[in-house]
Amino acid sequence: MKHLQKLIHLFLGTAVISLFLFSGSAAAKTADIAFSEKASDMMIQALKPEPDKSFLKQLYTELFYLPIWIKKDKPSKVSQELFDIIKSDRSLERTTDLYQNALSLEEEMHQLYDYPSSIVQKINWEFKMSQLYEEYANYVIYGSINWGALQARLSNLRVSAITAGWITYKPEENPLSVIENAVLKGSLKKAFAKAEPHKYHYRALRKYLDKYIAIKENGGWPTVNIKGVLRPDHRNTAVPDLRERLLITGDYIPCDESDESDLYDNCLKKAVIRFQKRNGLSAKGVIGKNTLKALNQTVDERITIIKINLDRIKWLHERPDNRHIIINIPDYRLYYEVNGKLKMTMKVIVGKRKNPTPIFSNRVKSVVLNPYWNVPKSIIQKEMIPKLLRNPHAMAGQGIDIYTGWGSNAEKVSGGSVNWAQYRYSKTVPYRFAQRPGNRNALGRIKFLFPNQFSVYMHDTPTKHLFKSNKRSYSHGCIRLEKPKLMMKTIAAFNPNFKLNKAEKILKSKKNTYFTLENTIPIDVVYLTAWVDYDGKLQFRDDVYKYDELMIASVRKW
Repeated sequence: MKHLQKLIHLFLGTAVISLFLFSGSAAAKTADIAFSEKASDMMIQALKPEPDKSFLKQLYTELFYLPIWIKKDKPSKVSQELFDIIKSDRSLERTTDLYQNALSLEEEMHQLYDYPSSIVQKINWEFKMSQLYEEYANYVIYGSINWGALQARLSNLRVSAITAGWITYKPEENPLSVIENAVLKGSLKKAFAKAEPHKYHYRALRKYLDKYIAIKENGGWPTVNIKGVLRPDHRNTAVPDLRERLLITGDYIPCDESDESDLYDNCLKKAVIRFQKRNGLSAKGVIGKNTLKALNQTVDERITIIKINLDRIKWLHERPDNRHIIINIPDYRLYYEVNGKLKMTMKVIVGKRKNPTPIFSNRVKSVVLNPYWNVPKSIIQKEMIPKLLRNPHAMAGQGIDIYTGWGSNAEKVSGGSVNWAQYRYSKTVPYRFAQRPGNRNALGRIKFLFPNQFSVYMHDTPTKHLFKSNKRSYSHGCIRLEKPKLMMKTIAAFNPNFKLNKAEKILKSKKNTYFTLENTIPIDVVYLTAWVDYDGKLQFRDDVYKYDELMIASVRKW
């Protein structure tokens, strides 16, 4: 059946290709069809030595060896469309080989059709155009990050005892599917638009990139030179530069009461607060070293960060689900959306630089009330064993029981009955450390499980005061929730088997209880330092794990 559907698709595709490529008078169509048939025969012979997996061989096999870019007396309309798309793509730097190659092939096109040329010359140009298309399609679909090089750099962090995890999800579209879609739909531009990510406000971020490139072309923004701290209602010679800096990025909106002098007035304060909010800073209008550092990032630096994040989005999981949980590590925040609309958000605590929260996707499948905390081996060795070596009763004081193993028959032992020094640096620790449910439990009262290779999950926490911090990287990798009960209520709303009344009663006890969800929900842990929020505002955040630096070092040169 699949083979038959493929044949039907290709048959229909051939008919559409003919309509797509051959236009004009009947005589012109006839001449072009005859030219195309001759070109096809020559292309078949030319590509015979090519490996079956080569792009050219796959492309022309899919399209029955019909030429895409050439016609008898003029190039096909899709040729000029490709050139127009490349030249209008402001994200592609004009100095790249890819861009310069496009200009050269466009000039070669004029030479081919303005002066006498052979069919062999046209076919050679046809192949070069397909190779140009492939490279540009790779740029658009996959981006510039060399993910293999990045993974190698992440692995190198283990030298510093940092285990960093980043799982990528390859885009569904590819250069072959895009050109097939272009032929079927009659538009290369629409085919590329269809291949764009549809989540994470990708298109809006792409528009901001164009805006910042335009700012660069207009000279960028001024440096703001402030010594010490600048507070509202004070005068400073840097205020005019500050005002211009914020005007260029749309943060400053002139007010009637502003005299545009060197006074840091209320109108400018509102602009500074807007900027601080967009950069994840303390938004009180006071300009200290952190705000000044963000203000004085150059437009080139901002463009680089936007590009890196656009390419990250291309490798995130495309979700067909209506409901979606997103946790953005540099933003220290969880977002719950339905049909792309924000329904709920809360603060989160993520892993420390030494214990980074991994980037990956899964589905929330179960909720645990009054959980036990089974302490990971790394924490046992780094933190628990040193405490036991100093005080054999240290675990008992934290409500942590020690068992001889993980099975149901494992026996409980006292902290003083084991020679812990032998396990301080060993590959295995044959003991299970489990903290009993209760208010002191490190996981709090609620845990949300989404099975993954990193043993990471969302959970409550007894350390509520840490949510007051602006930057919240305190955990060993798991995600602590500011409002776990709100998350529980949200999930219960579309899981009839999970009764809130029953859950509330259980939470008043210490009974460890699991609930398997009838309707699971996708969760994506992401790392975006530049994105567009649900109000359409461009956001920037600090590179908490220094991944921006690693990615910039891993960018492919086009």
